[in-house]
Amino acid sequence: MIFNRLSSAAFLLRRVGSRSAFTSSKPDMANPNWLRVGSAFGTAAFLWILLFRQHSTDVQEYKVRNGLK
Repeated sequence: MIFNRLSSAAFLLRRVGSRSAFTSSKPDMANPNWLRVGSAFGTAAFLWILLFRQHSTDVQEYKVRNGLK
């Protein structure tokens, strides 16, 4: 019980006394990271292409199974 109180107090002091690495600097909106922007758009485009391919495959399988083709 005493150990829990001491460890929780130490944890709180450590959290309050440290800076977060994620907020140490503000992002520069005038100079974006083009590698991250490109990878984000590339990933989104890749996922959409996979989605449309899977949809057309599913539609073909549906037509074959139901005798529509």
